[in-house]
Amino acid sequence: MSIQDAMQGVIANVERAVIGKGSAVELAIVGLLCEGHLLIEDVPGTGKTTLAKALARSLDCSFQRIQFTPDLLPSDVTGIYYFNQKTQEFQFRPGPVFSQIVLADEINRATPRTQAALLEAMQERQVSLDVDTIALPRPFLVMATQNPIELEGTFPLPEAQVDRFLMKIRLDYPSEMDENAILMRYRQDDPLEAMQPVISSATLLQMQEQVRTVKVEQSVREYLVRVVRGTREHPAVQLGASPRGSLALYRAAQALAATRGRDFVIPDDVKYLAPAVLTHRIIIRPQVRLRGRTPAEVIAEVVESVAVPVEG
Repeated sequence: MSIQDAMQGVIANVERAVIGKGSAVELAIVGLLCEGHLLIEDVPGTGKTTLAKALARSLDCSFQRIQFTPDLLPSDVTGIYYFNQKTQEFQFRPGPVFSQIVLADEINRATPRTQAALLEAMQERQVSLDVDTIALPRPFLVMATQNPIELEGTFPLPEAQVDRFLMKIRLDYPSEMDENAILMRYRQDDPLEAMQPVISSATLLQMQEQVRTVKVEQSVREYLVRVVRGTREHPAVQLGASPRGSLALYRAAQALAATRGRDFVIPDDVKYLAPAVLTHRIIIRPQVRLRGRTPAEVIAEVVESVAVPVEG
């Protein structure tokens, strides 16, 4: 089975529960193929948690959901060593982060100390406890949701952690037609309950390896680098995207090309992915923010300002 056929099957399965969000679902699939973490941000009730659950249930992978709250401790995420009185030895009890897919629901409600418990897991795919370093299962994907509107009782994610998310996805409100379709789909039961896996974790690992073989010609690679460097040179930007952002955009473009049935990346892949991959990696100047401009608008300007390579 080709990557395109497999991923189209996953997309069709997810869209049984998530209606009218084709672009967001495709971006989530791209993150899955890159084994990159996803930050899903939008107002309450738009389907953030539903998207994460539907994607997890479409894969034959272990899944854990962590409800982030102000009283959540780092050990509640990573696990603890406890003394077993029967064996008279210390034993490790793994936390929910030891799953292939982890849903960090409302991640910005936890304290910075607990948020930081995910840093090593997301970047190194391992957890250090006492003197031991324990590897996480593969594939490993963190899907985090957060509400950008409600500020009371929340702790904004530090830049170091935001940068570890491959993409930041927004769902927005559905159209009138889609909202009617949602009511009809959910009128009797929840489609999530009957959802079955489409591909196995072993198949997903093989596809993640195949994605890395997708060709990126020199002209496209240079175009991608110019787009990322443009975020550092834009007058409205205080802090531009790092080389980690360049690598994230490179990997995501390979995955998008494979999802769309190509074994090579084109400039349109880079243009399509730039807002999702780069918007959360830049900090715009305070005076620019006060004028009402957003990072998304700045990224759009950067992309438009970079010349697209053409065939000779």
